[in-house]
Amino acid sequence: MATDTAPPFAKTTCILCESNCGIEVRVEDGRFTRIKGNKAHVGSKGYTCEKALRLDHYQNHRTRLDSPLRRRADGTYEEIDWDTAIAEVAAKFAAVRDTHGGDKIFHYGGGGQGNHLGGAYGRGVQSTLGVKFRSNALAQEKTGEAYVEARLYYAHTRGDVEHTEVAVFVGKNPWMSHGFPEARRVMKEIAKDPDRSMVIIDPRRTKSAEMADYFLQVKPGTDAFCVAALVAILVRDGLLDDEFMAAHVTDAEPVLDALAHVPIEDYADRCGIPLEDLEAVARRIATADSCTVFEDLGIEQAPHSTLVSYLQRMLWILTGSFGKPGGMFPHTNLSQLGSGGGGANRQKYTPVTGAEIISGLTPCNSIANEVLTDHPDRIRAMIIESANPVHSLTESDRFREAMRSLEVSVVIDVAMTETARQADYVLPASSQYEKPESVFFTHEFPNNVYTLRKPIVPPLAGTLAEPEIHSRILEELGAYTDDDLAPLHAAAAESRSAFGAAFMELMAAKPELTSSGASILYRTLGPTLPDGMAEGAAVWFLAQMCAINHPIAVERAGFVAGDDGNAGDALFDAIIGSDDGVVFTKHVWEEAWDLLGVREDQKIRLNIPRLLELLTALPDAPRTYTSDEFPMVLSAGERRSFTANAIFRDPGWRKNGRDGAIRVSPHDALDLGLVDGDRARLVTQGGVTESPVEVDDAMQAGHISIPNGYGVDYPDENGEHGRVGIAPNELTHLGWEDEIAGTPWHKHVPARLEPISVQ
Repeated sequence: MATDTAPPFAKTTCILCESNCGIEVRVEDGRFTRIKGNKAHVGSKGYTCEKALRLDHYQNHRTRLDSPLRRRADGTYEEIDWDTAIAEVAAKFAAVRDTHGGDKIFHYGGGGQGNHLGGAYGRGVQSTLGVKFRSNALAQEKTGEAYVEARLYYAHTRGDVEHTEVAVFVGKNPWMSHGFPEARRVMKEIAKDPDRSMVIIDPRRTKSAEMADYFLQVKPGTDAFCVAALVAILVRDGLLDDEFMAAHVTDAEPVLDALAHVPIEDYADRCGIPLEDLEAVARRIATADSCTVFEDLGIEQAPHSTLVSYLQRMLWILTGSFGKPGGMFPHTNLSQLGSGGGGANRQKYTPVTGAEIISGLTPCNSIANEVLTDHPDRIRAMIIESANPVHSLTESDRFREAMRSLEVSVVIDVAMTETARQADYVLPASSQYEKPESVFFTHEFPNNVYTLRKPIVPPLAGTLAEPEIHSRILEELGAYTDDDLAPLHAAAAESRSAFGAAFMELMAAKPELTSSGASILYRTLGPTLPDGMAEGAAVWFLAQMCAINHPIAVERAGFVAGDDGNAGDALFDAIIGSDDGVVFTKHVWEEAWDLLGVREDQKIRLNIPRLLELLTALPDAPRTYTSDEFPMVLSAGERRSFTANAIFRDPGWRKNGRDGAIRVSPHDALDLGLVDGDRARLVTQGGVTESPVEVDDAMQAGHISIPNGYGVDYPDENGEHGRVGIAPNELTHLGWEDEIAGTPWHKHVPARLEPISVQ
């Protein structure tokens, strides 16, 4: 009888979107030969999409780095050993700090998609160097939301989509982008339930839109007019939850007055939606027992994005859909994303351009301009980790120029990315499956889930995990000494409780060491953890703080306080030991208000004067940003079946759409004389490229799109580098950005399309 000799599956999670579904991977000779959903994972329960099944193309590709690199004077690179790399990097950054000030050193990244743990360690380096300004991908996506939420109720909110009666998605295609647990299963259940409804607001008829009960196919860039009209109809028709408003909302009068003056019919005309359709959606939301609203990049990278973030929240605030099953909710955090590290959260504006800093993050569109200047406070050095801003930020050429003008730049990454090719030093990190890793997208309620992944393959020779890289740099900078660590080593050998007491005692006695706390934990607690899990030591402190901040919710999750009165150790042990994720807090719905950061009255403060001014001025906003020169709107970075973020560098993962065609409507194709497969020239203020076209009847006339995740350099079998598809930010332009958050208009780029004559 034949025996199955295949190796067992190892449990881990997907790293391609914020859902981070649990998966099981069969590894043979370092290759991921089979991947399936992990049915035991407490968050995803076996669910996964097809993109996770191709993760071998992330783990094994031709651009992996296996040695530190130093740029020569001629622009080529030479391999150097780790000791040399660490010594030179630390010395060069220290020289910038000592000569110009640590605030002239900029940090970008600190945790790519699925790769957040290293960011906790990098903050020690930032603080020791005196870094004050930083940014990451959130600053070109979510800072508008953060601006609004910080003023409405001081918390981050999400929606109970699984149980809601009406799910509204604004600028989001959840069938492709997910964003909440088991997205496709939940969407199917809503679509087949006659008592529930799905509303999609999007300029393109996506798969999600085809499932929707109400599809509002807005003209590109007119979301603000559509959502303002919906909210204004609620006010006009007396569809507010007056009891909820009286109990939980304050300073609403000026907002309601402004909404009462919204020219609803004009806005319906501007966004291209019949008034009766808007009225039907408004009534459906108002009469539902519960409603959730989820926005995404389709509006966050388009005109009036922060205003839309404000207005869409009124759909559920005015109708009272908060703090109940199927409604909106705040949530606990194991670690706070965004602000923090090096004092960045104390800065209000950037020193050169005066751009507003939100959640501690410099607007991405401002970074290059903070470098390319003779201003005395310009950025002079940069640390970039787990990020590829040359590819992902507006005007790639401008960012390349900025990097090359720096006194020193260091990239920490697994691959020789477009950004790494501009750096003075490139430090090779172990992949996300070669070390303990996690995300801190802990966005659920009442039960919140966290997963600390275990390594499932050995690190590639020559690479180091980010905690080791940052700890070595800290030690080279003299941030702490062996004498500082000696008592902790002794306490860790004695017991966990003894270690906890010794660590807290050290932090109290030497507060200057607190910023290096993650590395100190890694060096002292790390060696006592299960084999291969030392890098997870920083989570110990996060577990302690979670248990202190949410003792009842942590206890409900099954973690009982020890002799020290804290359940943090029990929570940490569960996290370290689990392959299937851990429910770390359990709340009841009545506690939702307790998680808002509002004052003692626990009321939502509806009036945000700056946004109210924008709402009042909206009738005078341009009807279009196109022109005779650029008559079309380009959405640069559409999610498709075979696109993901650019950590998928190997184009071989795509079974379809290898070249990433420009999607164009039948109307525009006919007008331009194009058919499927023809090549066309795409021109914007930012650049010019050529690509095949795909005629798609889901596109509106005047609207074209290119996919995300394309346009990265990748070598062929002979080592010759080539680029497959369009790099979106070779076409974008720094002049197009949100008036408050500074987020770029990647989804609304004025453009033109030209057929290429064939001789």
